[in-house]
Amino acid sequence: MNYQWFQDINNLSVSHPVLDGFMIFLSQKALYIYAIVLLVFWMRDVSYKRLAIYSGITGIVGLIVNYIITLFYYEPRPFVSHHVHLLFKHAADASFPSDHTTGAFALSFAVFLTHKKLGSAMLAAAALTGLSRIWVGQHYPLDVAGSIVVAGIISILIYMMSPVIDPFVKVLIRKYTQVQHHVKHAIWSK
Repeated sequence: MNYQWFQDINNLSVSHPVLDGFMIFLSQKALYIYAIVLLVFWMRDVSYKRLAIYSGITGIVGLIVNYIITLFYYEPRPFVSHHVHLLFKHAADASFPSDHTTGAFALSFAVFLTHKKLGSAMLAAAALTGLSRIWVGQHYPLDVAGSIVVAGIISILIYMMSPVIDPFVKVLIRKYTQVQHHVKHAIWSK
């Protein structure tokens, strides 16, 4: 059934060049866009800096969990096991779970837990990112679904651990603010 779902989505590719280009872009560049979003958060006020740190922590932990999963379970990528419409080359490493999808959903869920409207927009982009990974021939639908589950669990756990993590986050932001202040003072005093 997983392969059938994969075929249903992947077979839509190569007959829609504009959509293929969009899916390739999302598949390859979405995490860079998320990094830019976190950078924009970081440049705003303290609450957004905190959000950027929590999102980053959630994304990193999600990717670590993915790596641990691949140590115990290996699923070959669709293009290794089947003839697929592969829209760009990729290493033949583990297919389950999708790192791109986990990263996108982990960051999005972390934002959603505190900023519903912004988080909802990011979750929609994450869903497109997951779809793009199937569209371009890199992952099965269950790879994407598993990634959403990993990202959701990690996001909730990090959110629940915020009382423990928050003192470190506050110190990091305070130290950054002090360094930023010293740099500005050094520049203006010249």
